[in-house]
Amino acid sequence: MNRFKDKSIIVTGAASGIGRATAVRFAAEGGKVVCADKAASVHETVEAITAEGGIAIGVEMDAGSEADVKALVERAVAEHGGLDIAFANAGITGGLQGGLFDSDAENWAEVLRVNLIGPFLMIKYAAPRIEECGGGAIICTASVAGIRSGAGPSSYSASKAGVINLVKTAAQQMTGSGVRINAVCPGLIETGMTSRVFEYAREAGKMDKVGQLNPLKRAGQPEELAGAVCFLASDDASYVNGQAIAVDGGLSSSHPVTRQLPKQAAV
Repeated sequence: MNRFKDKSIIVTGAASGIGRATAVRFAAEGGKVVCADKAASVHETVEAITAEGGIAIGVEMDAGSEADVKALVERAVAEHGGLDIAFANAGITGGLQGGLFDSDAENWAEVLRVNLIGPFLMIKYAAPRIEECGGGAIICTASVAGIRSGAGPSSYSASKAGVINLVKTAAQQMTGSGVRINAVCPGLIETGMTSRVFEYAREAGKMDKVGQLNPLKRAGQPEELAGAVCFLASDDASYVNGQAIAVDGGLSSSHPVTRQLPKQAAV
């Protein structure tokens, strides 16, 4: 497949997990990718791409900093002659103490700065540049935690609910521009952010329990999210706009219930 041949693409949070898998996928399909992250390991993503003959550069930046996001967009335009696609993926959990009464305003402010203000800034600066190139796509990473309670700390969940509404609001405000804006809502995916869950399960010999709350009865992999993001970024999704797509094995398709087993036939 060559859906992104010569397309100029930004991916934030590209040092690992979903961001890295998506950057690799974009490049494998012909895209010219600017990989951005606060972590220096973003350059390892670039090395992985270029080793396979792809085109990529790495930028260390803060996804919640207006100056950094603006500079990132301008770097992509300068390097690749414009901008076609942006994936605002960078995010933080805010720590494991996520209850309303065991977190503080400082923690909430930092989570919202990165997880919600970050995607807002990407839309603010990337959308006009994408429109200049005749249209394209912006994808933001939300979460199933933003759909309903029970999938993350309170500050994280609130920030991701904000992302879901942001893409709907932004899609309306970009009416007529040719810029589509959507979100993906990952469920339990094996990434650096969820590594403690998987490490504990492996050490305890309970990997068969991971992901058992969704109908597919397993966790997801970053590459599965990359597939969904690349779909939304491509012309295959040319009529998909202002949506938040759950990629969670079916977890968010139901409210909590006790599964009813079929009754045994009378003997």
